[in-house]
Amino acid sequence: MADHAIYRSIAAAVKSGRLKEPFSIADFRESCPGFADSTYRNFLRKHSRGNTKTTELFERILSGRFIVIRPFKYG
Repeated sequence: MADHAIYRSIAAAVKSGRLKEPFSIADFRESCPGFADSTYRNFLRKHSRGNTKTTELFERILSGRFIVIRPFKYG
């Protein structure tokens, strides 16, 4: 599933220290290149806590800043 690949890329970047939390969409784009522009615009918001229609993978802690919810999912 494409969403898992995107999430794994973010999780790997956080674990390796390439992506520092809390991170912005611009930080996500820089640390995890190669996804469609719409992915960078929508993925973090779509999968943030409180959006009950999708998997909650991120916590929005400030306007436009996110952290990964622990424990990490999908390996």
